[in-house]
Amino acid sequence: MPIRHKAHEAGSFDPSEVELLGRVFDQLKTDFRTEERDALASRIIANYMAGIKDEIELLTLSKQPLGR
Repeated sequence: MPIRHKAHEAGSFDPSEVELLGRVFDQLKTDFRTEERDALASRIIANYMAGIKDEIELLTLSKQPLGR
């Protein structure tokens, strides 16, 4: 699963954090083509690491591309 691989690359997350990230990814992945799912996983983790801890907010923000 791309989210677990990306979470491992990003740093140390406890099991409950990986579970949250996985739930968000599972809910959003069907909206993205297979080749876009790595970017989705990165976006979810980036939002989480930026302080978005609420699952609904994380879902909403992760649907959008990362701002630069």
